[in-house]
Amino acid sequence: MASFVDSHAHLASQEFEADVDAVVERARLSGARAVVCIGESLRSAEGAAALAARYPGFLSYTAGVHPHDAADFDAERDIPLLRRHALGGAVAIGECGLDYHYDHSPRDMQRAALDSQIALAAEVGLPVVIHTREAEPDTVAAINDARELGVLGVLHCFTGTESLARHALDAGWYVSFSGIVTFRKWTDTALLRLVPDDRLLVESDSPYLAPVPHRGKRNEPAWVSLTLARLAEVRGTTAAELGERTVANAFTFFGLATSGTP
Repeated sequence: MASFVDSHAHLASQEFEADVDAVVERARLSGARAVVCIGESLRSAEGAAALAARYPGFLSYTAGVHPHDAADFDAERDIPLLRRHALGGAVAIGECGLDYHYDHSPRDMQRAALDSQIALAAEVGLPVVIHTREAEPDTVAAINDARELGVLGVLHCFTGTESLARHALDAGWYVSFSGIVTFRKWTDTALLRLVPDDRLLVESDSPYLAPVPHRGKRNEPAWVSLTLARLAEVRGTTAAELGERTVANAFTFFGLATSGTP
């Protein structure tokens, strides 16, 4: 059984309220060494923090404001709250970023919210978890800004271009793939081979994007093993070998080893 770290799971969402204990146990039994619970809003960050306290040494959490909610972001109000999480145990700032596909928030407000969160990450010495969709030029600019501030990041659930991936990698960033890579419509195997072994992360993005053969169901961390197997197949290695590599990457990126994760 291959080991893995689910680097991006929304376990604090209402979809898991009834059975989160069983979900966590299935993750352990499937090879998960750790799960990073994403706080994509101030409310979800509170829930993620509570879960991290409930499963110490296995579940860590992040705190940020998603680009969909950038219209309601108030730096004077929200940054101090995010700072409290950052200083109180969060392992990253985010999920934050840019989404020009749905445009649920005006683009200038998305950029302002992202800039504020990158600045906070620089202040507290944490990495950022970035959501990006159809916003490549501005994402490149954000990566450049983060690089100037000494902030590392991960492009989570990556479905972007090779050019964007290379730009992030050149800045020392990581790239994470989800169950989307198991879908029939995914044909860009070259992109799956592009990311170096030491910059690769895997994730569920649960409850979304369940991998084949579970597509259409509520996703959960245990199924990251299927994403890992697909990546290993494309990259010409074993799931066990690639799993250990991605575990080490997650521990390094999120500082899990120094946060109490075994």
